[in-house]
Amino acid sequence: MTLKEKKIAVIIAFRDFRDEEYFLPRQIFEKAGLEVKTVSTQLGKAVGADGGEAEVNLLLDDLRITDFDAIVFIGGPGMVKNIDSQLHQKIAREAVEANKILGAICIAPAILAKAGTLEGKKAAVWSSPLDKSAVKILKENGADYQKDSLVVDGKIITANGPGAAKEFGQKIVEGLTNQ
Repeated sequence: MTLKEKKIAVIIAFRDFRDEEYFLPRQIFEKAGLEVKTVSTQLGKAVGADGGEAEVNLLLDDLRITDFDAIVFIGGPGMVKNIDSQLHQKIAREAVEANKILGAICIAPAILAKAGTLEGKKAAVWSSPLDKSAVKILKENGADYQKDSLVVDGKIITANGPGAAKEFGQKIVEGLTNQ
């Protein structure tokens, strides 16, 4: 199977996703020949925290893990509202159970942690000197928090924010290439 036959679901908040964490990896995915579906809680134009627009072409409720080779959660202020979302967590668990590549950047690894998918796994997540809440969530849920900008542990790829977006996209493509 070539990359051109592989599909990736990129999950964003409908409002206030982190622009560079979505647009940069998406560009890398498309350049590699992957079919990219943008997934959110509503259809239409999602708006990033910096004003970028993304066309959502698949509802989160309609996402079927078996249709995709990788599931990627994008961070940003809007994704904070989804940390405790049962549906987001269920998708993360199903991706792991189906042995798919699972990626999360910025605050989104906290969703993976709450889903139980990072237990015993090394992972990165966004934090700042004034806000370590996401690191706390990872640790409370059994993750081995790493201060690195990007961490790969098996088929789970986590990154800590916009500065890691390019490498994050590249590592996901690399993971799909090696499948």
